[in-house]
Amino acid sequence: MSNSIQASVLVPIHLGNKRLDKIAAELFPDFSRSRLQQWITDGKLTVDGETRRGRDKMIGGENLELDVILEAEGDWEAEDIPLNIVYEDDDILVINKPAGLVVHPAAGNHTGTLLNALLFRYPGIENVPRAGIVHRLDKDTTGLMVVAKTLQAQTQLVNQLQDRSMGREYEAITMGVMTGGGIVEAPIARHPTQRTKMAGAPEDMGTEAITHYRVLQKFNAHTHIRCKLETGRTHQIRVHMSHIGYPLVGDQTYFGRFRLPKGISLQLRQELQAFQRQALHAREL
Repeated sequence: MSNSIQASVLVPIHLGNKRLDKIAAELFPDFSRSRLQQWITDGKLTVDGETRRGRDKMIGGENLELDVILEAEGDWEAEDIPLNIVYEDDDILVINKPAGLVVHPAAGNHTGTLLNALLFRYPGIENVPRAGIVHRLDKDTTGLMVVAKTLQAQTQLVNQLQDRSMGREYEAITMGVMTGGGIVEAPIARHPTQRTKMAGAPEDMGTEAITHYRVLQKFNAHTHIRCKLETGRTHQIRVHMSHIGYPLVGDQTYFGRFRLPKGISLQLRQELQAFQRQALHAREL
């Protein structure tokens, strides 16, 4: 089956002076960059009704219009995988994702994902882009995810993510004792040599990323914090906390050269070092 996708969105002023293809990737996050680039070339993604080049820079305020026929997610296998559903109505569902569950099939994970589970439980969701998945959590991050059951709901949720009206809050445990909360404003880009990682980047090379955080409780060698995303970049909280010197407990990717403070008990040292995944939980939507 195929599905007609028609969407329209205004380019926010803060994205002005960026290339069309990069802006499209931010405003239509459910589609790959290569697919968006092809749609721009084919005239299926237009600017104020006109075909433009992907490298053309926008000034902000332009109207991007997408009009395509999208093939259903027919290549992915439906699998009977248990889901912890905490809310559901006719349009959306909210799940509590466990650690270890990959959200979308990719290289090395073609089965056993959230998408496979959704196709089994809701067969009609194959006609919604990415089976209704509008945002992601890393494999070993736990917590709440909202999924669209209809195309209309998917469009509305994507718009909320784009205009930053959908609040997303996380709780995390960081290494080190923070003195207080704050805001991290550090652009993020793909790591230049380790392509599975993200990293802080100069403003002209990275994508805007903003994380608000506050301290909930301090301990001898770690801190319990609450984070609120203003933007939603890949690995954003993990990268930002490492960037300011407080990597997440258990984060093998972004732990860096952090050293535990002297004088803590052997038991605490062993427990912190033995935690096998990033201590990050999506608490609120």
